Amino acid sequence: MTDRTDFAAVEAELAGRGFTRMAFELDKIESLLDLLGSPQRAYPSIHLTGTNGKTSTARMIDSLLRAFGLHTGRYTSPHLESVRERISLDGEPVDEGRFVATYREIEPLARLVDERSAEPLTYFDMTTALAFATFADAPVDVAVVEVGLGGAEDATNVIQAGVCVLTPVGLDHTEWLGDTIQDIALAKAGIIHKGATVISAAQEEEAAGPILERCAEVGATIAREGAEFGVLRRAVAVGGQVLTLQGLGGVYEEVFIPLHGAHQAQNAAVALAAVEAFLGAGAKRQLDVEAVREGFATASSPGRLERVRSAPTILLDGAHNPHGMAATVTALQEEFAFSKLVAVVGVLADKDAASLLELLEPVVDQVVVTRNSSPRALPADELAALAAEVFGPDRVEVAEEMPDAIEAAVALAEEDVPGELSGVGVLVTGSVVTVADARRLLKR
Repeated sequence: MTDRTDFAAVEAELAGRGFTRMAFELDKIESLLDLLGSPQRAYPSIHLTGTNGKTSTARMIDSLLRAFGLHTGRYTSPHLESVRERISLDGEPVDEGRFVATYREIEPLARLVDERSAEPLTYFDMTTALAFATFADAPVDVAVVEVGLGGAEDATNVIQAGVCVLTPVGLDHTEWLGDTIQDIALAKAGIIHKGATVISAAQEEEAAGPILERCAEVGATIAREGAEFGVLRRAVAVGGQVLTLQGLGGVYEEVFIPLHGAHQAQNAAVALAAVEAFLGAGAKRQLDVEAVREGFATASSPGRLERVRSAPTILLDGAHNPHGMAATVTALQEEFAFSKLVAVVGVLADKDAASLLELLEPVVDQVVVTRNSSPRALPADELAALAAEVFGPDRVEVAEEMPDAIEAAVALAEEDVPGELSGVGVLVTGSVVTVADARRLLKR
C-alpha cells in the first residue's frame, strides 16, 4: 500500500524535471525503454496526432475497443486534475499505488540515462515511459497513444504503431513545429511508419500533401474522411447527438454520443474507422453495430463543452487555438439556446488570444478575463486590453483570480434576468489550464 505522501513525492520529482521543458530527440527515451526491456513492444498500438480533437478521439477509440471486450491502455495529455489521468487502464486513471510502484522501478534507470546525457529526460519522456511500462505490466490488449506535440520527434514516436490517426491539422505550436500548415503536417506525418494503416480526418490541402507523401514513402495505406468514411447524418439530441456514420465496413445508424458539436461527430467517424482498421473490418466485414453503439454511448471527454453546473449552466471548454474555438462557437450556436452567455477567458501567452476573442465575440454578451495558474499564462491586464479592442470596454471585466472570475461571470449572467435562469450560461474557455482551474473549483 502507498499513501498520499508517496504519490505527492513522485509528483514533485516529476515536476522537478520541468513541467513545460521541451527536448525533441528520441535517443534518451529509446535508451530508457531499452533498459526497461522495450515495454512498448508488448502490445499493438493506435497512435494519434493532429492539432485538435486528439484526446476526444482517443477516448472514443478506447471506449469502442472496450465495448469489443479488449483490455485497453490509454495515454493522453495534458491532464486536468491529476497526472494519473494521462495513463488509463480500461478507461480509468491508473491508481496511485500502481503509479508510484512503476515510477520507482523506472526512476533508477532514468538516472542512468540522465547521467549519460547532456540534458536529463523531460517530464513528458518520464510519463511516456511510465505509460508504456504500466501497459506492459497490466497487461493490455491494445494501447491508444496520443502524441504530446508534433509527431516525428515526439517521445511517443517509439511505438511505430500499426494504426495511425490524424485529426484535423491547423496552426498551433508554431514556435516548435513551423509557421505553415504544410510544415506542421510534415512533422505530424512522422508518426506514420512502414506498412501502417492511416486514418485521416478531412484535411486542408496544405496538410493533405505531406501526409500522402509520407504514406507513399513508407508504403502506408490511407483511409480519408469524405472518401472512405465519414458522418452521413447528425441530429442534436438531449445531452449530445445521434449520428449515422459511414465506416470502412458499412453504415452504422442510430449512434448516440454524449458530446456536443459537429467536431465531435467528425471525431467519432475517425474513431470508428480507426477501430475498424485495428479489428480488421472493411469492405467484407462490418463491426457489430450494437457494440459500436455501446462504445460511443459510454464515451466522455471532460473539459470539452462539459456541463458542470445548471441554473445558470456552466460549460467548460478547453479550446485554445482558432481552429478549436471555431468548432466550439459553432456547437454553441447549433446546440445551445442561450438568451445570455458570459465567457470567462484565460489564455497562455504563446497563443493567438486576439483570434480566440474575435471568434467568441458574436456568441458572448460579456467577457470576464482572468489569468490561469500556468507560469506561461498571459497576464489578465494584457488580455483585457485585447478583449476591449474586440468587445468594447463596456463588455469586458477583469478578475485576477479564477474564483473571482467565475463569481463575476455568474453575477453578470444572472443580472437583469427575470425569474427562470434556464436560458443563461457561463462558458469557461481559452486553455486546458483555465478549464482545469475552473473544474477543481466547480467539481467540489
